[in-house]
Amino acid sequence: MTRTYALASAALIGVLVIGAAVAVYLGQVRQTASTDPFGQCRASVVAGGAGAIGGPFTLVTETGETVTDADVITQPTLLYFGYTFCPDVCPLDAVRNAEAVDILEADGYDVLPAMISVDPDRDTPEVMAAFTDNVHPRMLGLTGTPEQTDAAARAYRVFYRLNREGDDPYYLVDHSAFTYLVLPGHGFVEFFNREATPQEMATRTECFVDASG
Repeated sequence: MTRTYALASAALIGVLVIGAAVAVYLGQVRQTASTDPFGQCRASVVAGGAGAIGGPFTLVTETGETVTDADVITQPTLLYFGYTFCPDVCPLDAVRNAEAVDILEADGYDVLPAMISVDPDRDTPEVMAAFTDNVHPRMLGLTGTPEQTDAAARAYRVFYRLNREGDDPYYLVDHSAFTYLVLPGHGFVEFFNREATPQEMATRTECFVDASG
C-alpha cells in the first residue's frame, strides 16, 4: 500500500511539474505574442526571430545607379532573389509577386516589387531592366558585383550556387525561392514560400502594413 501511495505521489508530482513547465512556456508564448506588433499577422517562424533576416546591402539598379537598402526600402517591399535566365521558377514567382502587388494597389496599398539577381555576371542592369519591365512596370531590378550579391544573399539567408563549367553561357543557378516582405523602419517581417497565392500574399501584407502604423 505504501509503495502504491509513493508511486501515486510521484506521478502527481510529475504531472504538476510538467503542468508548471507548460504554463511557463505558454506564458512566454503569450508574452511574446503580446509584445510583437505583428503577432496577429505572422504565418511563419524564423529561427532566431525576424531580426535574424535582412540587413544592409549595396547594389546597382536597372538604370545603373548604385543604391543601398535605405534607398530601396522606402515603402513596403516584396523582395525576391532570382535570375533572368531562370527557365521556370523565377518568372513564375516574379509574375505571382506582381499579381499580389496589383491586388494590393486595388485595395489602396502601395507596395514595391523588387528582384535581386543571384547571377550578376549575366544580369547586367540592361538585362534586369528588360526582365522587370516585362513583368511589372514598377518592378525594380537590382544587380551588382559578385561580392555585393554575396553580401545581400547572406543578409537574407539566401542560398544560391552557380552550376557553371568552363565558359558555358547557358549555366543554371540553384537558389532558394522565398519572397521577403520588408517594411521601412522595421526591416524584414515575413517571408512567403512558392505555394503562397497572390491573394494570400496580399492579405498577409495588408495585415503587416496596417500593424506597422
